Amino acid sequence: MFSGIVERMGEVVSIREDRQNKDFTLRADFASELKIDQSVAHNGVCLTVTRIEGDTYTVTAMKETLDRSNLGLLRVGDWVNLERSMKPDALLDGHIVQGHVDQTARCTAREDADGSWYYTFEYEPRGGGMCTVEKGSVAVNGVSLTVCDPTERSFRVAIIPYTYEHTNFCRIDVGSTVNLEFDIVGKYIARLMQQYTK
Repeated sequence: MFSGIVERMGEVVSIREDRQNKDFTLRADFASELKIDQSVAHNGVCLTVTRIEGDTYTVTAMKETLDRSNLGLLRVGDWVNLERSMKPDALLDGHIVQGHVDQTARCTAREDADGSWYYTFEYEPRGGGMCTVEKGSVAVNGVSLTVCDPTERSFRVAIIPYTYEHTNFCRIDVGSTVNLEFDIVGKYIARLMQQYTK
């Protein structure tokens, strides 16, 4: 379980293909604090640490994860948003994020807001709670954000300078592909409504 509050960015230093899987090795200053089998969110995707060497660690993504997220697009040198799993006694500063990315979206606009930025993202509606609501929560590349101006297939988010500088939003531009995890509460409500209207 995560909160969508990114701790830092890690740099992809190597990618190894193993049949339909990919092993990603990242450099992060908290690598020495990690443990084998620990969960870390990568652009919002929960992956398990399999190896630690100095200031680097390795995780594996299977085909389903690569198909559903933007991890399959990563290249050496890319920056990835990282968040370790929440502790039971931690404050929930963002919102409940499972680390189970629902789908990707494409950035269609980036607007300067006199010190902050508005980003617009478009996605293919899939139903089942895969939607956004005004002032609701959504995780974009693992970052907990507040939705504004939602439509059936798009929404905007406002990015303050701190978030811009401390996450890979500084590298997101028109055409970039990002990961989306919709609000888990909304997904459960949509599922219950579907059950009771059959």
